[in-house]
Parts: sequence; structure tokens; C-alpha cells
Amino acid sequence: MSRRRVFSLLAVLLFVILLAYGGASWKLFDAISHVDAHCGFDSAGAPRFTGYTPASFGSSGLSAQLAAKVDLAGYEMPDFQDVALDSRDGLRLAAWWIPAAKPDAPVVIMAHGAGSCRRDPVMLLPAGMLHRNGFAVLMVDLRNQGDSMITDGRFAGGTREYLDVLGAWDWVRARGIPAARIGIFGESNGASTVVIAAGAETQVAATWEDSGYADTWAAISEEVQRRGFPEQLTFGARLWGQLYGIDLDQHRPIDAIASIDNRPLMIVQGTADTRVDPINAVEFSAALDKVRGHPNPASLWLVPEAQHVQSAWLDPAGYEQRLVAFFGSALGSR
Repeated sequence: MSRRRVFSLLAVLLFVILLAYGGASWKLFDAISHVDAHCGFDSAGAPRFTGYTPASFGSSGLSAQLAAKVDLAGYEMPDFQDVALDSRDGLRLAAWWIPAAKPDAPVVIMAHGAGSCRRDPVMLLPAGMLHRNGFAVLMVDLRNQGDSMITDGRFAGGTREYLDVLGAWDWVRARGIPAARIGIFGESNGASTVVIAAGAETQVAATWEDSGYADTWAAISEEVQRRGFPEQLTFGARLWGQLYGIDLDQHRPIDAIASIDNRPLMIVQGTADTRVDPINAVEFSAALDKVRGHPNPASLWLVPEAQHVQSAWLDPAGYEQRLVAFFGSALGSR
């Protein structure tokens, strides 16, 4: 066989390999970045949390043991308003504004996780905890999720969504609320998103992150393993993400800690979390200690036996006490 023919065959083989790798890595990128609007669907294919509002919500998706721990009647918020606001890059977002009894009360903005929305009971319960203790609450649907504007149907690990949180923060500021009276709260991807947002906007007064990831690519690697994809496809998925304008290196949550500096940050995670490894909370805490030059055990709460974003349901009394004390101390009287 001539040398030219050998080179031709090798070139064809390389092309086939690259084509197969590109297709497989696209499948991985599509699987880990796609999010369903309207809070996604349950195992039977029905939309999740249909009809849930601050005024009336249940415990769908949670175990009976967790649901039995909470009397939801004590957390209902009947005086909510449907509002629309713009992200800092101009996307239209849906939200609920739940005013407090006092017009000058402090405000907490709440951001949900990937594939979730403001109707999710893991978001509504903490909102009820805050509201019944005198806080106003703004619950926003992040882009491509809930009832907000759909662009490409993908989440970007907080690298775009942080602009939604800051758009919500701008909306609250426009109502005349001082920056020192506004905090932000996030769960899962929303937790990492609010950390990025607090790093980008130095006037954010206080941040509560529950079950977030510290390093986005480390979290992606965990997700790749969880879904059973070969880890070698991660590089290709990364390239597909960049083609879609998703650069996960642009805003790493743990890098935002340096900008947060001495502003209040609460780090919460369940020790039984199998979706986001609890080491992420430890890494956040270590980064915070390094920036501040001293350890602060009060800023880290590892909740024994709690699974992903279920700490508020597993220990409602403890969660409410810490949540209210944290934002009360950071944002002032209610």
C-alpha cells in the first residue's frame, strides 16, 4: 500500500473519530445544559408544581417524612403580586413581589436552582419563613425557566443568570429600598448564581447560599459521572458551550469570594447531598476564611443528614432561626 493511501486512510479515520467525539460531546452538552421551562416535569411527564403560589403550596417532590415536619399553613403568603422586571442584559423576567407589613422592611431576593422555578416548594418554604418574620420577598424566575423569557433553553452555571439576580436587585432599588436593606438568597445553581452576583455588585448587603457549587467545572464533572457519560467527553462539551456563548471560566463562584470580602455570607449544605458534594461548602468556607484572614465558623452550616436543598424541610425550626437571624443582623430591623 502506498504512503499516500495510508495517509488518506489515517485522515479518514481521524475525521470519523473527531466526528464521533463531536457528536457524543454534543449529546453531553445538550443533556447537562438543557432546562425545561415552567419548572420542568415530573416522572409521569406532567408539569411540576402546577398551581403553587405563595398563597397556597404543598410538598410535591418531597418525601412524606419531610412533608410531615412542616405545617405549611404557617408559611402562606396571600398578599403577593405578579410582577415583571428586566435582567441587566435586557431579558424580561417573571417574579412575585411579596411585600412586608412595613413599607420600609428589608428585602430578600430569591433565586432557584437549574430546572426549577419560583413555584418550587424548596423555594417557597424559606420565602414563607422570611415573610412571616417581617421581610419583604422578591421571588424571580431565572431566564429560560419558570415563566421568564426563553432564549436558548439552557442554563449557564450562573455566568448569565447572575444578571437576572442583579436585575431583580435593580428593581428593588428602584422602589426606593436602600442597598443596605437588600439581601439575596439562592439554592443549588441559584446559590452559585447569587455568590457570583454578590461578587459583581459590591452593594449587595448579604448573601445566603444553600447547596451551591464552588467550582463550576468540578460540578460539571460530578454531573457527568452522575449521568454515566465518559469523563473524556467533558472537553468537547466545554467547546460546545463556548460556541453557545457559555464560558464557565468567566465567572467561577469561588472567585467571587474575594470581592464579597467582609460582607455577610452564609454557606449552607446538607451532609447527605448527593447532587452537589458537600466539599463545595467547605471550599467556599475556606476561601472566605482566607480572604478575611481568620476563620468564622458561624458562616458555615453543614446540616446533618440533609439531602440536596432539603435542609429547610428537614430542620424547619433550625433553618428559620438561622435564616431570620442572618438577614436580620445583616439588613437591620424589620
